[in-house]
Amino acid sequence: MAASPVGGGRMSVKYSAACDGLLCMTSTFTPGNARILARTVAILLFGLACASQAAEPFRLQTPAGASVGFSGKSQAPATVLFFWASWCPFCKALMPHLQSVLDQYGHDVQLLAINIMEDGDPAAFLSDSGYDWTLLLNGDAVAKTYGVHGTPGLFVVDRSGATVFDLSRVQATAALQKRLAGADSRPRKASRLAPYWAAELRRALDPAIRAAR
Repeated sequence: MAASPVGGGRMSVKYSAACDGLLCMTSTFTPGNARILARTVAILLFGLACASQAAEPFRLQTPAGASVGFSGKSQAPATVLFFWASWCPFCKALMPHLQSVLDQYGHDVQLLAINIMEDGDPAAFLSDSGYDWTLLLNGDAVAKTYGVHGTPGLFVVDRSGATVFDLSRVQATAALQKRLAGADSRPRKASRLAPYWAAELRRALDPAIRAAR
């Protein structure tokens, strides 16, 4: 890469095969071109950051001792991976919405409830709460492979193995942020966030299910 300053500090940026696909600096670059280039690079980087990631396969046990494997690709049109703990107020607030999702989509959606960071009895908690989900125990190592460092973690994996939804990337709207600012406890914040999270989850499920049909 060569740079040649000229009067007024103007230089140009051109794409050249001679530079092995890199941007090469020549002598007619303008500030306007610089701004266009900066915006283009920012858009490309944003797209890479938001691109679907391949889901990691794993195998865990149920409370009954059965081994359940996830290949990294959804057998149903979409699989929801829910990393949770029985003490987590945000998990508890989200659970009724997840059940509503399952009731709405039926066999098009599979849910794996992956228990992590647990200090209680997750099987008793789900049973007492009326959920008959597939419960997988001791999922902390799996959580790390998915970048989950707190609860809840929530992902949607499609039939191709792409992770098309990651709760950690969901940003609250300005209106929701104002409502959260007025919530004076974690349970109240959870009750406000859970419906919004569920709506975003459905937005990811709909195209994944349509693509599988």
